[in-house]
Amino acid sequence: MAGNWKMYKTPAETHAFFETFKPLVGHASQCDIVICPPFPDLHAAVLETRGSAIGIGAQNLYWGKEGAVTGEVSGHMLQAAGCTYVIVAHSERRQYFGETEADVLRKTLAALEWNLTPIVCVGERLEERESGATESVLAQQFDGGLAPLTPEQFARLVIAYEPVWAIGTGKTATPQMAADAHRFIRQRVAAKFGDAQAAATRILYGGSVKPDNVKALMAQDEIDGALVGGASLDPKSFAAIVNYTV
Repeated sequence: MAGNWKMYKTPAETHAFFETFKPLVGHASQCDIVICPPFPDLHAAVLETRGSAIGIGAQNLYWGKEGAVTGEVSGHMLQAAGCTYVIVAHSERRQYFGETEADVLRKTLAALEWNLTPIVCVGERLEERESGATESVLAQQFDGGLAPLTPEQFARLVIAYEPVWAIGTGKTATPQMAADAHRFIRQRVAAKFGDAQAAATRILYGGSVKPDNVKALMAQDEIDGALVGGASLDPKSFAAIVNYTV
């Protein structure tokens, strides 16, 4: 269960979050827990989770190690800060900042180079869903951003399916719709990297996941976890998602 805080919370608010959150998930063993705060909060989050099973990830990275690239942060820096995960190609990065499949591949490779687990996002926009182009969009994103990886590299990442029309809108793909998309992605993985890798790849669902719908989503065999946005900002809400029971 991964929480994406987007552009919310200060270091002080990060401290307050974990003060409430950690006791609520202290006995959680059914899933890995990851929280991805904004860059200024990473230090506080790493300190707050030291000695716990909670992983900390960043929301983005640049593919170079260092250089005259004002405003960017490298995988080397994230690793040194204590991160173990990083989100790559969130739909908002694609939509607002024009990230391409070539960018996705370079960022994924950079994350792997610094022993960060990339959570690589794929998903279609509303007009693509309504025109029946969901599978072609997912195929294009997979083939351009992930298929060029070696089997060894691919085995180290996590995929997040996030239908763009369901992010922050209150709309949620039905469990069956989500499962169908996950199944297609897994078939794509199998065709490129084999059945064993397809079965082993963790595919998360992201798109208005909340305590009241996580159970139905997680009941689908194809869904391995969730990338949670707004509901991860409240410690009690995110703890309820982490502690779901099917």
